[in-house]
Amino acid sequence: MDYQNLLVGDRGAVRQITINRPDKLNALNLQTLQELDAAFRAAREDAAVRVIVLAGAGEKAFVAGADIAELATLSPVQAQAFSRVGQNLMRGIERSAKPVIARIQGFALGGGMELAMSCHLRIAADRARLGQPEINLGVIPGFGGTQRLTRLAGRAAALELCLLGTPIDAARGQALGLLTRVVAADELDEEVQGIADQLAAAAPVALAGILDAVTLGADCAMDPALEFETQAFALCCSTADMREGTQAFLQKRKAVFSGG
Repeated sequence: MDYQNLLVGDRGAVRQITINRPDKLNALNLQTLQELDAAFRAAREDAAVRVIVLAGAGEKAFVAGADIAELATLSPVQAQAFSRVGQNLMRGIERSAKPVIARIQGFALGGGMELAMSCHLRIAADRARLGQPEINLGVIPGFGGTQRLTRLAGRAAALELCLLGTPIDAARGQALGLLTRVVAADELDEEVQGIADQLAAAAPVALAGILDAVTLGADCAMDPALEFETQAFALCCSTADMREGTQAFLQKRKAVFSGG
């Protein structure tokens, strides 16, 4: 597919999807959301892809938010549809059976923060800034921000970020559990690539089982969540990768996982 607002490329089993609107600080308009949905669907369906990295072009921003020029023109009905497009995209990322890493080099604000929170791992430069400033526009987060913030950082932090609209720095974001790791800006690519390569070498069925158990289990009571974990564990034990992993351990060698 030819994308107008994305760059898509592979490095081995790692696919990188880059939002390429640096002149707009990679702001999310409807076309970009639709292209992201198509790109993530393609990555999930490609058996050669084991890990997905999501990035923003340029040095200033991962994604600085929704495209305000487009947002300002929406009717209530159009706004509802726009919100649902964003929510469906981000729910699809969150439910991906392949790990998704957000590479955050600068601003992740509004829709950009919501997009980052839908990823499984968030690796940020120490100069990154995070926030939900929608209150300053007279609206609320519309792509899941109120809900994922509450689940990741707790009610108090979610209310602070959404009610005040004041961005926070990367160190505070990590302390709140919004960022997985924070590194110096010149170490960001090396850190992201190292994590992506480690995940790409792991057993895909086990990765998918962990992602499902954590994501779905968080929305369940304990007993059904534990049962889901049991079933995912049992499924892993039916795979060639499980046999390879256990034999490699016993033989004191590095496992090579085929995905079978």
